[in-house]
Amino acid sequence: MAKYLVQVIVLGAQVVTRAFTRAVRQEFVASQAAAQARGKGRAGEESAAASSLAGLSLQEAKQILNVTSVDPVDIAKNYEHLFKVNDKSVGGSFYLQSKIVRAKERLDEEVRIDQAEESSKNVH
Repeated sequence: MAKYLVQVIVLGAQVVTRAFTRAVRQEFVASQAAAQARGKGRAGEESAAASSLAGLSLQEAKQILNVTSVDPVDIAKNYEHLFKVNDKSVGGSFYLQSKIVRAKERLDEEVRIDQAEESSKNVH
């Protein structure tokens, strides 16, 4: 009986390991594709890394803050509004408020990347 239990546990561990490995490979491929879609070079890699660290893609962050471009003024305006209306003291959701903060952080990082890219173009 114990032998079968050990076999089931080993088989289960193998299945989980394969699934995890496959998921990591898919995430790596998706990250590379995002970097290439964003543009070649360092800025694309930084954007993909920012998406990975923030846990939000650029598209998701734009949707959460309801912006169409990476404009710091629009980002700040929408962030302030959405953060206030989702404040817990006025019956809002802490979860939504935290998603709004993460989206702003992600878009702020994208603004920083764009500014660095522009300044490097102006230098050359």
